[in-house]
Amino acid sequence: MIRQAAVIDSMQHWVAKGWLSHLNRAFVGFLLDLEPNATDAVLWAGALVSHQLDRGEVYLDLEKLCEQPGMTLAIPADDAWAVEQDAAAAELARLKVYSLDSWQAALSQSRLVSSGQGDTPLVLAGNRLYLRRYWHYEQITQACIMQRLQPARDSLPASLAGRLQTLFPTSPESPDWQKIACVLALRARFAIITGGPGTGKTTTLTKLLALLIELAPQNSEHSKPLNILLAAPTGKAAARVSESIAKALDRLTLDETIKQCIPRKASTLHRLLGSQHDSRRFLHNRQNPIVADIVIVDEASMIDLEMMASLLEALPANTQLILLGDKDQLASVEAGSVMGDLCRGAEHAAYEQETLAWIDRYAGEQPKPAAVPGSAINQQTVMLQYSHRFDAHSGIGQLAKAVNQGDALQAQAILTDTERYPDLRPEPHAEYIALRQHPSPDAANSLLRNLVINSGDSAESSRNRRGYGYYLAQIQNGRPDSAERYDAWAMQVLTAFDAFQVLSALRKGPWGVEGLNHCIEEWLFAKAKQALWYEGRPVMITRNDYNLGLMNGDIGIALRDSIGKLRVAFPIADAGGEPSANLKIRWISPMRLPDVETAFAITVHKSQGSEFNHVALVLPENISPVHTRELIYTGITRAKDSFTLLETSDSGVFAKAILTCRK
Repeated sequence: MIRQAAVIDSMQHWVAKGWLSHLNRAFVGFLLDLEPNATDAVLWAGALVSHQLDRGEVYLDLEKLCEQPGMTLAIPADDAWAVEQDAAAAELARLKVYSLDSWQAALSQSRLVSSGQGDTPLVLAGNRLYLRRYWHYEQITQACIMQRLQPARDSLPASLAGRLQTLFPTSPESPDWQKIACVLALRARFAIITGGPGTGKTTTLTKLLALLIELAPQNSEHSKPLNILLAAPTGKAAARVSESIAKALDRLTLDETIKQCIPRKASTLHRLLGSQHDSRRFLHNRQNPIVADIVIVDEASMIDLEMMASLLEALPANTQLILLGDKDQLASVEAGSVMGDLCRGAEHAAYEQETLAWIDRYAGEQPKPAAVPGSAINQQTVMLQYSHRFDAHSGIGQLAKAVNQGDALQAQAILTDTERYPDLRPEPHAEYIALRQHPSPDAANSLLRNLVINSGDSAESSRNRRGYGYYLAQIQNGRPDSAERYDAWAMQVLTAFDAFQVLSALRKGPWGVEGLNHCIEEWLFAKAKQALWYEGRPVMITRNDYNLGLMNGDIGIALRDSIGKLRVAFPIADAGGEPSANLKIRWISPMRLPDVETAFAITVHKSQGSEFNHVALVLPENISPVHTRELIYTGITRAKDSFTLLETSDSGVFAKAILTCRK
């Protein structure tokens, strides 16, 4: 018991340092209640697996813990990392007394741990230690997907070749991965279409749905039109996919009856599953499944393990599931990098001979055989590789590619070559070049201020480099003179706000979102910000509110309505289901919005599922374990037209982050 007391004291010290949470410490207390004689190793393992869950990891990798404890645990995970390295090293030395064998021995002998049987709170699977609930989610996900990988069709009709030729008349790439994605998705009840921005995921999906609708009448089970449901993890992502589907349908030449069967409105996954107030459970589950022939989920990289397991359990065995997303983006804020795990190896197109024969027979395409055999999931996964948005002259596209490949030197060279890549050339240009050559907090602060206040009215400012000054001008100059026009005005303001976005990896510190939001408020609203609410304040919803119809990640702006009352305007899709053209404005009193935060600067995680004309990504002075290749890539690819990187010191945070990959 004396040794246990020492362990508890040490954990309390970690809590005080911010390296463990109070919840992690409370979980250790729960373990002690179940087994008062638990060993120190078991207690530490319990605290650390709980800590990993806070970081979005569903298990504790004991082998990595022994090899690189600091990197594995990301302690501490803020911009005090450099200052605290020595202290962290001393504390982590407490864990180095345990070898992999000693961890395994202690855990395997504990009544708190099993290999899956029973109801132990901890599960040990090889070198991975899980909390039971997340081990269970992983088992459900694996079993349900493997079941759906079984072929649903032995062959496709001969007429399909003609339809594919009509839908895919030409392709800028060989082989045509969009066509391959369609024929593979027709083979089984599970498919993944992944790829970076602008690679045509939504266009491919729309063509695939047209093919599925045409094939349906040939199946006697389908006497009615296919019931197709479209979903995304967040409200903003759902709005974006709705708009993308509508644009794709406008571009494609399809029979009107087929167009009518393709859904144009996406819901959130929570709505699809039927979330229940104050409960982790959903209305739809194994006993009460969703009624659908096909379910499509866009922005699947944002799906956490618990949500994926809930979705799969709620789908009938004969429902087809199609996932779309960018496997190289950040994983979900919650625990589990589901999309990244499912797509592991997708870039190699590691198809077996049977899969290659199917592709050749029905798509007429012949991908090169991979050197390494792929998994069963790889056979139903296609990675789209040609970007229709970012060509060879796009700095954003080239920079994202270099980052994804882990090429820090090439990425640095691209950032500097603003003559060749004008989308990486912010104004004032001379100030940017000076910052690139000699990064410093003052220089970064000065450039950021100029970017923020820019209204886009000056001669040297293109419309793609407007800052927050642009949406403020819309507020002041566009205010209508009649009540009927206030909704249209609010929509113009919200659209103008999306022209620019400041992103950070951190929440705390001067270069985290809290510090950045404080500075930006001072620059833009030095007088108004004395009050919490003021006209022009942008806010982000931080928790789903189904009573108000607002989802986590939705952004609204405080504006004075037609009677001069301060309200927050949010864009909401109307009940008719049409995207952007029929977005409506919902005016809500600030007093009804307790779970919001100012959104001049938001975290890269919170930006997932969104796009902005111009993105400014701010990096702190010191490297933190949260700075990874995936985070940098995600930040860059939120930009449609212009991207600016602001490094605040010469410590090499950008380059080091590119070399740090969590996959």
